[in-house]
Amino acid sequence: MNPAEQLCVSLLSKCKTLKTVKQVHAFASKTGLDAHPFVFGKLLLHCAVTISDALRYARRLFLHFRNPDAFMYNTLIRGLAESDTPHNALVVFAEMRRKLTDPIDSFSFAFVLKAAANCGDLRDGMRLHCQALVCGLDTHLFVGTTLISMYAECGRVKFARLVFEEMREPNVVAWNAILTACFRCGDAKGAEAMFRWMPLRNLTSWNILLSGYVKTDELELAKKAFLRMLMKDDVSWSTMIVGFAQSGCFDEAFGFFRELQREGIRPNEASLTGVLSACAQAGAFEFGKILHGLVEKAGLHWMISVNNALLDTYSKSGNMDMARLVFERMPEKKSIISWTSMIAALAMHGYGKEAIQIFRKMEMSGTKPDGITFISVLYACSHAGLVDEGCEYFAKMRVLYGIEPAIEHYGCMVDLYGRAGKLQKAYDFVHELPISPNAVIWRTLLGACSIHGNVELAEQVKEALSKLDPDNSGDHVLLSNVYAVAGKWKDVAALRRSMADQRIKKAPGWSVIEVDRVMYSFMAGKQSNKITEEAYEKLRGIMLKLRVEGGYVPEVRSVLHDIEEEDKEDSVFRHSEKLAVAFGLARQREGQIIRIVKNLRVCRDCHTVMKLISKVYGVEIVVRDRSRFHSFKDGSCSCKDYW
Repeated sequence: MNPAEQLCVSLLSKCKTLKTVKQVHAFASKTGLDAHPFVFGKLLLHCAVTISDALRYARRLFLHFRNPDAFMYNTLIRGLAESDTPHNALVVFAEMRRKLTDPIDSFSFAFVLKAAANCGDLRDGMRLHCQALVCGLDTHLFVGTTLISMYAECGRVKFARLVFEEMREPNVVAWNAILTACFRCGDAKGAEAMFRWMPLRNLTSWNILLSGYVKTDELELAKKAFLRMLMKDDVSWSTMIVGFAQSGCFDEAFGFFRELQREGIRPNEASLTGVLSACAQAGAFEFGKILHGLVEKAGLHWMISVNNALLDTYSKSGNMDMARLVFERMPEKKSIISWTSMIAALAMHGYGKEAIQIFRKMEMSGTKPDGITFISVLYACSHAGLVDEGCEYFAKMRVLYGIEPAIEHYGCMVDLYGRAGKLQKAYDFVHELPISPNAVIWRTLLGACSIHGNVELAEQVKEALSKLDPDNSGDHVLLSNVYAVAGKWKDVAALRRSMADQRIKKAPGWSVIEVDRVMYSFMAGKQSNKITEEAYEKLRGIMLKLRVEGGYVPEVRSVLHDIEEEDKEDSVFRHSEKLAVAFGLARQREGQIIRIVKNLRVCRDCHTVMKLISKVYGVEIVVRDRSRFHSFKDGSCSCKDYW
């Protein structure tokens, strides 16, 4: 390699962007080096593999080289295999077989099999397997390992096992591939057996086992495996933190993160986003603030993913001021996830007009919204009663951005009309859909019927739901609620008997509150302990004070039993969010905001009680139910009683 070629290759190795690559390409073209196979191959490799947004440029480069060799073909196939259009790698491979006289090597098959795996294309994968067999490369270690992964991606664990069994001397990478294949195809027992038989295990083997257990919700087995590990890396810790957070085991996720810190390991991007996700789901505001401080101290505030997780944590913990601050401090070039997260956060809190303003800023910034962004915008319009604006954005999505509505967008429109009381409009909209409505869309309409007390339409909707999802307890409860509000107690009793006969049980309501960075959970009717007894004792005093000073009258119309008035009052008295707020008043310092997360929609009586408590006790309460936030202050709610 002469000095000019060395200089060109050296310059390429320092390129981090497509712009700088183009400058080196211009230099190579000017000096005639772009015709040199070695230099051109390096240039192609940099564009196809190293630079994330240069694949299209790589394809154009490839077309301009007269006689590309096997290395060049393999480079382009490799880049396309990992792209959003992996099927194009199969096309290039077919061209390579036609034009090159040299035999196809193991790299070609490995890269193109990866493309077939990413396409999930079993037919092409099996065809490639046959071609590898003809070329005598099917038992090659590199090709065999990729074949195992390909069959796993296509859900054929038996085929993956057959390939593995035919390998002469599988190394630890091949063993790890079959271990992954078993878990990916849902064969946890087969994976455990493979793990036991492995002649040699490395750290990756253990991490695959952890990940497999976590994904199959075998958390106790994951714990046991984690404790057996002699060595752990960032992936090990992140797997446990993220896995437990996603399974709703927030205390355990926090515990793993604290243990990681005690071990003196610096948190990485995955562990931070994982534990912040747990904070967001649990509404753990105080712990989230500590993590924010850790991010700042560690100098990780530049990471977009960590910022997005912080924004999500603050918004789902009910602190929009901090969420806005995180969003404003993000780098100017925000990702589409950042914009969409902020719109969704404002939507959850009922700030529909502000969410639309952020959407417009996003458009002005040059960031093109996607389907998920429009779900957040429509959600914002729905929860703020902005019907006309919602219709406008629904039309804009298709006309201006060419995004065809998915079932989720149609569901948002049904919710938009339903919440606004336009039930007939919502019903007609469902019947005019170009696709078959799913259970979620009908359930959304049933919820609107429940809110507005439309018995006749609720019965029609429930009939449609019964055909799609007959065993859903929530649908029965919603219809019972409509009957109860209308005073149709015979229908309530008949529906409850039907639920009992079909052994359909109502999902229990629970609420979570964070006090001194410890999470406390309350469930209506749960066996009493010292914590619940403390909450009940405080709640009795609160309810008495609300009756005397706030003029509280229990809202019992929606109680599902045709029972005595006193028993109805006792039923709504025991709701989990009331227990949580009582515990907060008993334990938290004066002036602190009480933050509660509830798994179900807050009922009208609890909504009234929260407003009265905020007025009588002079405290701010933030409740996150399953669909939005309610911020209670001075006797009023941020939802303006529109939820």
